[in-house]
Amino acid sequence: MSGMTGDAAQRPNILLVTVDQWPASLTGYENHPAILTPTLDQLARNGVRFPRTYSECPICIPARRSLMTGTTPRKHGDRSFDPAARMPALPTLAGTLRGAGYRSVAVGKLHVYPPRDRIGFDEVFLAEEGRPHLGGPDDYDMFLADQGFAGQGFLHGMNNNDYLWRPWHLPERTHVTNWTTWQMCREIKRRDPTRPNFWHLSYTHPHPPLAPLQAYLDIYRDAEPPVPPVADWARDEAALPYALRSITDYWAHVKPHHLRGIQRAFYALCTHIDHQFRVVLGTLREEGLLDNTVVLFTADHGDMLGTHGLWAKRVFYEDSARVPTILLGPQGDPRTPPGAVDNRLVQLADVMPTLLDFAGVAVPEEVEGRSMIGDARREILTAGCRDDASATRMATDGRFKLIWYPNGNRIQLFDLQEDPQEMQDRAGDASLAPRRAALEQALVEAAWGVDGDWISGGRLTGAPARAFRTQANRGLSGQRGNHFPPPPQAGADVVVGTPG
Repeated sequence: MSGMTGDAAQRPNILLVTVDQWPASLTGYENHPAILTPTLDQLARNGVRFPRTYSECPICIPARRSLMTGTTPRKHGDRSFDPAARMPALPTLAGTLRGAGYRSVAVGKLHVYPPRDRIGFDEVFLAEEGRPHLGGPDDYDMFLADQGFAGQGFLHGMNNNDYLWRPWHLPERTHVTNWTTWQMCREIKRRDPTRPNFWHLSYTHPHPPLAPLQAYLDIYRDAEPPVPPVADWARDEAALPYALRSITDYWAHVKPHHLRGIQRAFYALCTHIDHQFRVVLGTLREEGLLDNTVVLFTADHGDMLGTHGLWAKRVFYEDSARVPTILLGPQGDPRTPPGAVDNRLVQLADVMPTLLDFAGVAVPEEVEGRSMIGDARREILTAGCRDDASATRMATDGRFKLIWYPNGNRIQLFDLQEDPQEMQDRAGDASLAPRRAALEQALVEAAWGVDGDWISGGRLTGAPARAFRTQANRGLSGQRGNHFPPPPQAGADVVVGTPG
């Protein structure tokens, strides 16, 4: 059954599923010892997973720009998180598919400015994590009001950029994960049967606030999450690069005895999404659409969750930068054989050309990504995050990864094959000097913007080390309040929730 009529039946539907802040290692199919992800595990058994997928800038806005434009920060213009930046004048995934006859709908988080910019979608139903000060309105907030809970979405008291946790405080049906699922299922049922469909399902979790349903906390009540590894190079906090000191300082209040509770709450949010994703897949199957639908699941970035004493994102260690990616083609499509593992280097900019490839739509010339079902491979993937004292750059060939901190000109080198948890910094290993030189040269060739100030004579020279000073957080950055009546609109360039 196709669920469509006429020419539309010959063109696949597309379901792009994104989650926020979910590390690739936190999945059952990667043999995590505690997490429960039965839906993702089943998807991986039926499609292809790409275990070497990296976010080219592991922060929400830049990562989503790459996802939606098929370009790297060098072209779309943001590797530092600029909430007031309009989408660049580039073709978008939604707009390109829409121009080719697809009906395109997004549900959940887009993280663009202004928030109601459709970026090429026919319709958007937003859940933007409580940012009414940027404009709106937010569809999830309106839903809460319709249910009798106007402005109460954040009265659980948890912070959008912290690791406090407690159970969700309102009825289960009002949780943002449930609403996102429900709204997407409605849109699948409300589809135009004469056109192929592009659905973007964007869950806001497991990004904090950590306020999962009690039922999912109960699932992990007796779980024993693994203790996050801390390498010797990470133990002397005073010796860490500035970018890492800003993280350890910002979350210094997160104590070791909090760790088990944080992990269980985070896992609960993940499994809740996994189970709700099943409802979307079940709806597609019951509507006769699943066999002719491309499904791609990925994340904008991960979360360190205590590994090496670090939290959240903005760095290029595996748990921050490597994201889960699974691709399922239409039934019987030989390009996505069941249970396959493709070890090519992938970045988020590759999503757009991949989905256009399945749709048979020409890829705009502005796109820098490469189709994940094509023959092209990259030998080295480069990436960058931030342009200030916390700037970080990465280059990897899939086995070796070089991380460069321009502030102080610090370099680390890891052998991901022998040391997947990045416990041994081998930057000083003479036997790896040729590999280090090749990765450094890749960063020189990929340099743009302020990078030019940190490169001299074709070599990475960095800048004099800036002394770190602890920063107060008087305003509890990232903390939401009572949103009824809505808070006044504020300057979109006011950034909250980021360590300096």
